[in-house]
Amino acid sequence: MDQSLLAERYFDNAATTPVDERVLREMLPYLKDGFGNANSIHEPGRRAHAAVDLARSRIASLIGAEDPSQILFTSGATESNNQILRSFSKTAVSPFEHSSLYETAIQLGGDILSNDGLAIRVPESMYDLASLMTVNNEIGTIWNPRDLSKIARFVHSDLTQAVGKISVDVSGIDFASFSSHKLYGPKGVGALYFQGELPQTLVIGGEQENGLRGGTLNVPAIVGFGAAAEIAADEMEASFKLVSLLRSEVLDGLSACSDWRVNGGTDISPYILSISFLGVEGEALVIELDREGFAISSGAACSSHSREPSHVLRVLDLEEEWTRGTVRISFGKFCSPGSARQLSASLRRVVENLRRMISA
Repeated sequence: MDQSLLAERYFDNAATTPVDERVLREMLPYLKDGFGNANSIHEPGRRAHAAVDLARSRIASLIGAEDPSQILFTSGATESNNQILRSFSKTAVSPFEHSSLYETAIQLGGDILSNDGLAIRVPESMYDLASLMTVNNEIGTIWNPRDLSKIARFVHSDLTQAVGKISVDVSGIDFASFSSHKLYGPKGVGALYFQGELPQTLVIGGEQENGLRGGTLNVPAIVGFGAAAEIAADEMEASFKLVSLLRSEVLDGLSACSDWRVNGGTDISPYILSISFLGVEGEALVIELDREGFAISSGAACSSHSREPSHVLRVLDLEEEWTRGTVRISFGKFCSPGSARQLSASLRRVVENLRRMISA
């Protein structure tokens, strides 16, 4: 399939996004002649260090951080989430968190907060750290992590599905995690924002990142991350309008389909659309649409090989017959209104065909 058509028909942008060509162009020099170690003091090292500093400034600007030094580079939000949870002894996370927070909290003996539907119950207990994501990676629900400041000395938020997509302001948040590859940058690089309290060092073995994370910096990826952040800041409003249109096209096309529902409540990021279809399997929908050239998912990429409903869908108390028929459509700037209409038509046709097969 032609690469441009592939990107147009790719509706799994919450899992990862294509690398923007402008990002790739900024990275290439640091994969070739600009190969210096950013921790070296000679000219090639200084050049690499300057490129890292520029990227750090661009990323800090995107999230509204006061100082670029508040950006700690990691391998991605999963590492950032692990690092921050391991930095405190008494922690609590929402029941809707990404598995890198949810499962880590359970393993470390942290608490999982309870919920009433999409609302987080605020307990009487006090914690060292509490975490609530800003945009959910499966259902797109938007929360305000600052609400947890009533129960914790420090508040953390996973911003992975928010940064570069909706306006983000980290004032009032002590820690935040996010990844490059969710905003058209390269995989394998992310960041942990912090203010005040320093996170515990997770990767030991060098003085990189002011001693907070050992290991030689991945300069090309960090440069790409910075370029993606600057592009996202410049194009956020236009991208938001586009994905809002794409979402409407898909929903309008499904209006003639029976027995389906949208998950996530009313305050939802337009970038993510979680839909449940009665009487079909989400995995079957993903496979059939893949045959027609469309990429969607039946849940988060980190748990897509599991046949069990995710913990996010379970805590929503959806009936199993609805849960099993859930798919996630996630929009991106390379999708087109025409491809969204085609996706909707294909989805409706596949749902109807599967239901006929089941009832036959």
